[in-house]
Amino acid sequence: MPASVSHALQDALALISAPIEGRPSDYDPLIESIGEARFVLLGEASHGTREFYSQRAAITKRLIREKGFTAVAVEADWPDAFRVNRFVRGEGDPLSGADPLEGFRRFPEWMWRNSEVLDFILWLRQWNDSLGPGRPKTGFYGLDLYSLYASMEAVLAYLDRIDPEAAARARERYACLGIDANRIEAYGMNAALGLSPSCETEVIDQLLELRRRGEALAASAPDGDELFQAEQNARLIVNAEQYYRTMLQGHVASWNLRDKHMADTLDALAFHLESRTGIPSKIAVWEHNSHLGDARATQFRRHGELNVGQLARERYGSQAYLVGFTTFSGTVRAAADWGEPGSEKRVRPGLPGSYEALLHGTGMEKFFLDLRLEHTAIRDLGEPRLERAIGVVYRPENERSNHYFEARLPAQFDAVIHFDETHAVDTLGPPRDGPDREPPETYPDAV
Repeated sequence: MPASVSHALQDALALISAPIEGRPSDYDPLIESIGEARFVLLGEASHGTREFYSQRAAITKRLIREKGFTAVAVEADWPDAFRVNRFVRGEGDPLSGADPLEGFRRFPEWMWRNSEVLDFILWLRQWNDSLGPGRPKTGFYGLDLYSLYASMEAVLAYLDRIDPEAAARARERYACLGIDANRIEAYGMNAALGLSPSCETEVIDQLLELRRRGEALAASAPDGDELFQAEQNARLIVNAEQYYRTMLQGHVASWNLRDKHMADTLDALAFHLESRTGIPSKIAVWEHNSHLGDARATQFRRHGELNVGQLARERYGSQAYLVGFTTFSGTVRAAADWGEPGSEKRVRPGLPGSYEALLHGTGMEKFFLDLRLEHTAIRDLGEPRLERAIGVVYRPENERSNHYFEARLPAQFDAVIHFDETHAVDTLGPPRDGPDREPPETYPDAV
């Protein structure tokens, strides 16, 4: 794009953008644009940026207060997030609230164990405690599939309480997977190559039994959330077992399986909440831009890659609203390599020709841009450009090859929120009591 045209586009974008200045009304245009959407997907351009977490929380609070949202679903594993869910809803042992985020024990510990998430979780508990009788509380749920062994333990613990014979059958089936979480990748490779038996039949049989006997199990333990939790953990085990067998087939196959699992979990959660209240469910989703921006508007479509944002639009239509977050420069908490400690790293300025550089050129520090506006600037913004994605690993020495992909922003998102300079999250530190029991979050894609 010629420089003169670029400057004209930047000037036009500045005119139609809404500045964010720390006022309660800053997000009024966004809330109005969301309208009656039931699924609001709030992204992030990195897993370690303070502003992305704090502003997603600010927007989600308004969705809960003003729009009646009753769930927050995040890029985390089901059992880890369910501990938080019980805390924010005031359920279970009150002593477990001493550290409501203690379930997040694996690399990258800063992804969910950070100050912004803790502040939001404490606010959510206060909000739920303030509700009058009969008003549905807002829950906190995980969508991801890495917690194979923690989910196995959760299914067995549930069955131990209500049906010891069913628990014994489940133990026999899950024994196929072994007990060594550090060897799960080797299991997947050996099973895919036919060097060792696959456990696919066993884990599917266990899920089918849970579903088939759901009515009887619910009668033994009438808490519908407990049965739903057990079913979701059993389904996670099925998909995680397949995920590790699929990784040998390449990035696209495992990525698609993971994102389809997250989208299906969102479906199941929405149906469960609606069945309990009789009210159409409204859910805020927190994940990386790479998962929530419509994959059909990126270079990855050419390789057959899909994601949660694409599936949400296909399944929910106008009831899904996708918000991307971007930054031009600043700092981020990330690791230099997989599994290494996170540290505060300097984010290089956005590359020339990227969306980050284009939005920086508006001269606005923080702003909201409605990408559904009928305006020539939005149409011009739809020209394919580079877009940055930083996961849990950041390698600025290979910035272009590791952290940029091509996208068409107005087709990828319904709105974008840009912070010209951002800062690294403050980690709370991991409550580790031993080695990681599961593969790391975001394995092996880093987002």
